[in-house]
Amino acid sequence: MTFAQLVTTIVGLIDYVVVPLIFSLAFLAFLWGVFNYFILGATDEGKHEEGRQFVIYGLLGLVVLFSVWGLVNVVLATFGI
Repeated sequence: MTFAQLVTTIVGLIDYVVVPLIFSLAFLAFLWGVFNYFILGATDEGKHEEGRQFVIYGLLGLVVLFSVWGLVNVVLATFGI
């Protein structure tokens, strides 16, 4: 196995397994925040605030993930990996 094949295998593993898993976790955090904010936090101010924080962190995580993932794919396409 050459170095280029090794790099391609590692990048493929990260791109097709790790990144979707991280996206899923960020989306689940967002959904948990929405659930806490609207359903559990309807009467409890503490849950309301906790849900709000989860929504913010989930959205922030998704934005950062999409940005980094896009930049990485641009770099990979530029170098032909």
